[in-house]
Amino acid sequence: QVQLVESGGGLVQPGGSLRLSCEAPGSIFSADAMGWYRQAPGKRREWVAGITSGGRPTGFKDSVKGRFTISRDNSKNTVYLQMDNLKPEDTAVYYCNSMSRRLDWGQGTQVTVSS
Repeated sequence: QVQLVESGGGLVQPGGSLRLSCEAPGSIFSADAMGWYRQAPGKRREWVAGITSGGRPTGFKDSVKGRFTISRDNSKNTVYLQMDNLKPEDTAVYYCNSMSRRLDWGQGTQVTVSS
């Protein structure tokens, strides 16, 4: 049904920044609360941040508080994750998903933080 597409990942040095985007071509999720998740090699997927349908952040994983910002532009049907002061432990594949209705996971976007 809904195809989630994440983009914006890449290789950065510790202390660097990335901005991730989440879109669903052909589908609308502006009425959904949305979240960002990540999965590191050998570990289970974990929740990172959430945002209401109206654009109010609802929470962050403790280890990313003060460094990550979640936002959305419903006119573009897009959710963003701004990541600043990245650390090696942030290395993972990042995914987005609805927190109102659990959709199939997309392919994610790889974030690698390494010197």
